[in-house]
Amino acid sequence: MIPIASSLILIAGAAVPIATPPSPPLARIAFVPVLETEALLEQDEAAPTSGLGSTSEPAPGSAHAHQPEPDNPPRTVGVDVFAGGKLLLTNGVTTVDGSSGGGLARWATIGGRQMAGGIGLSAHGTAIELSDYGWRSYGVMLGIGDRVELSYAHADFDTRDIGTLLGIAEGYTFNLDTFGAKLRIAGDIVYGESWLPQIAVGFEHKRSSDGVLVRALGAADASGTDFTLSATKLFLARSLLVNATLRYTQANELGLLGFGSATGAGYKLQFEGSLGYQISRRAVFGAEYRSKPDNLGFGDDDWLDVFAAFALSDHLTLAAAYVDLGSIATISKQRGVFLSAQLAF
Repeated sequence: MIPIASSLILIAGAAVPIATPPSPPLARIAFVPVLETEALLEQDEAAPTSGLGSTSEPAPGSAHAHQPEPDNPPRTVGVDVFAGGKLLLTNGVTTVDGSSGGGLARWATIGGRQMAGGIGLSAHGTAIELSDYGWRSYGVMLGIGDRVELSYAHADFDTRDIGTLLGIAEGYTFNLDTFGAKLRIAGDIVYGESWLPQIAVGFEHKRSSDGVLVRALGAADASGTDFTLSATKLFLARSLLVNATLRYTQANELGLLGFGSATGAGYKLQFEGSLGYQISRRAVFGAEYRSKPDNLGFGDDDWLDVFAAFALSDHLTLAAAYVDLGSIATISKQRGVFLSAQLAF
């Protein structure tokens, strides 16, 4: 019986070929743009399937017959360098010096909405209305890879009627240009260890356009450079932002009245601090403090503000504050309103 059964198996095998299942296709790994995901899913749904989640082999001669695959490898998509990705408000607003931060204090943030590997851009306009003076400034910032920030700002300081009391022309306007750079050296404002803030070092080189006048007022130079070390952290669980900055500077009223003094007063270490509470993902309010040297002996005071910032969209942020700038160039009680708009990508 065994030889007969073997013969039958051989005969059956000759008559009916035994089909072997095709080998599964090799897996491919390729990145696709986020915006193409929906189209790819629609293609997958339209593909003929056999069984649960498996692709059937098209019948020969059908419209879906297998076509040879092209020789091109799967496309790998690079980083979109201009794509923003930061959480709202974590790039800060714009300071009076033109860098990212609060209105008065510099933060360790990097301007723009870019993440690592990207490029960010922002522009701002700021107005401060005080009891006797007026401030206008505008500028731009470039953020590179959420690591480096480059900034430029121009400021006009209008003395209005006080110009006559100061012995200069009525409505005389001081002008100041500020070129800044910042480098993030450690930490992250949001992510990473909760005990490690984002830390950045930087400088701001400032040039007064009123060299003859500021020297007549007692300043040693019409240009100077500030050096800064900042630490900033947003504690998401408590919606609390904390910032501290050390500034090594000889600027008189940010540099509007020159740098240092003819009597020898020069660089001093100053402190800037900020506290903010985020009441929603788009709104934050808080307070700031900024100390300043009094190289000219005019009795210049430290600066304070209470601020609020609101992200109208992913790109447009408005900031408003009540500011108390104390005495400026012997004129006391300089209080008023700070308004700023920032457009960031």
